[in-house]
Amino acid sequence: MLRILYQQTDAPSELQRIANRTSHDVALTQEAAVKEIVTAVKNSGDRALVDFTAKFDRQTLTPEKLRVSAAELDAAYQQIDRPLLEAIQLASRQIEAFHRQRVPKSWVQFGQNDVVLGKRYTAVDRAGLYVPGGRAAYPSTVLMNAIPAKVAGVPKIVMVTPPGPDLKINPAVLVAAQEAGIEEIYRVGGAQAIAALAYGTETIPAVDVITGPGNIFVTLAKKMVYGRVGIDSLAGPSEVLVIADNSANPTHVAADLLAQAEHDPLAAAILLTPDQEFAEQVQAAVAQQLENHPRQELTEKAIAHYGLVVVVDSLEKAAELSNLFAPEHLELEVAEPWELLPLIRHAGAIFLGHSTPEAVGDYLAGPNHTLPTAGAARYASALGVETFMKHSSIIQYSAKALQNVASAVQTLAEAEGLPSHGDSVRLRTQKGQSLDP
Repeated sequence: MLRILYQQTDAPSELQRIANRTSHDVALTQEAAVKEIVTAVKNSGDRALVDFTAKFDRQTLTPEKLRVSAAELDAAYQQIDRPLLEAIQLASRQIEAFHRQRVPKSWVQFGQNDVVLGKRYTAVDRAGLYVPGGRAAYPSTVLMNAIPAKVAGVPKIVMVTPPGPDLKINPAVLVAAQEAGIEEIYRVGGAQAIAALAYGTETIPAVDVITGPGNIFVTLAKKMVYGRVGIDSLAGPSEVLVIADNSANPTHVAADLLAQAEHDPLAAAILLTPDQEFAEQVQAAVAQQLENHPRQELTEKAIAHYGLVVVVDSLEKAAELSNLFAPEHLELEVAEPWELLPLIRHAGAIFLGHSTPEAVGDYLAGPNHTLPTAGAARYASALGVETFMKHSSIIQYSAKALQNVASAVQTLAEAEGLPSHGDSVRLRTQKGQSLDP
């Protein structure tokens, strides 16, 4: 049952407990195994991928079958129905339109005293996208990772995803990949897939950036290869926090909480409300909607362990507690959400009003659904085109401009004990020295 906390003074400790649900101790117990996997792939390439696929996925794979064939890609379109194809295409258009507005622009500023400064943005050469399998198929994850990379201008994008029975890949996932412009797809998952993207194998090319969520093995592997490659984040289980007053519909709020809980037994679903009667109505609605739920066992575990309702003194207190938790998804189900919004400082994505369930953000509103979890919204942001880009500073000084700052540069170089730094300026600016070629 969804638990109600009537004393808001107990809320900070309970929110911290939920934030810490992906225990560091649990991660430590897996690190040795993940390190072994990463090292094996680094050293043995395709052979290790074949062996780990047999061990973990119980599938017989050969290096020749790693890459999804063109015939399989074509056949995927025949294996999904028209409404699903149209939904994927609509989501693709919406996501691309949003991310095209977010492409950073290079700039150059011609300042005074002949100094030119600027910033030049360029995409990485190669991006690798991890799309999880297992409990469900995630065509939306394909779109959310692939489209920003395409919009950023990444020339080579490859995708990895765990194989299902008979090495099959869900056709909706294959269609979503093609709609996003990806046709280089490999049937491999887990930590071994991350290692393959980071170091390359005989078949899978090494990349520069790896994005996409996964289980604890995937997350730890991303952590281990970071530095050799860039990563988007170390994603944890999904979470939603709803701030609601009695203008909200308790049945709708209950559905929104369950929409997160059904992801994973570790998913968190939290409601903060100043109305005790409303809290109890939501509790009852959650119980009712859990009856005969298709993912009942999994969802009940999440609700029992990481579901929580806190009755607070005010919406202002709710905002304070929300900022403390820094949720991945935040719903403002209140009468005046725009008035509450200025109090919100930390959230991955914010959904305003009674007609904006978090599910629209998951699928096709446009903003990315790959968001910071486990409190990372305090310092991190959603995946976007910037994830696949880096910038270079542009600096040009004329002879006159260098002369104007020569003394200051030499003084700083002397203070740091770096004489050649100072000489590199002094030799260019001393009398009798020609500054321009």
